[in-house]
Amino acid sequence: MKLATRSNNGWVGVLRRPDAAARRPDHVSAFTLAEVLAAMLFLAIVIPVAVEALHVSSLAGEVAARKGAAARIADRVLGESLVTTNWSGGGQRGRISEGALDFDWTLTTQNWPQDATMQLLTAEVTFPAQGKDYSVKLSTLASLQTLSGQNGQPVQPAMPTTTFSLR
Repeated sequence: MKLATRSNNGWVGVLRRPDAAARRPDHVSAFTLAEVLAAMLFLAIVIPVAVEALHVSSLAGEVAARKGAAARIADRVLGESLVTTNWSGGGQRGRISEGALDFDWTLTTQNWPQDATMQLLTAEVTFPAQGKDYSVKLSTLASLQTLSGQNGQPVQPAMPTTTFSLR
């Protein structure tokens, strides 16, 4: 099929190969050595910074998840100690496993300076994360009257106040 126009000289759909001289431009585009070295220097700076940022964010996520688990364990230790009233016997310690992780806990008591009939109970839970030790402290107040009571009857304390201390 031949269809003549001014631009195709009568041929439709046929590509003519230009000669080799017409295909090659006078200036070939490429990166210079200085541009390649600058790009490599940029990558040498950026890649370690990006890897360190990933490491820091991974550590932050791991510590946050374990602090949440440690706070639950501290709450459980305080709750069990208040219910069983075994907190007056002095400091206690132990280890609780949650999943594949082990958490060490310590329960301490001390006098509360604002009221002589109250004791400050503190449960501290420690755990490792990526080679460092972290801890969570959870404190509450308990009444000494709960243990002795008047006329030998135990008295339930008011709702305990709980404070968090995350390190």
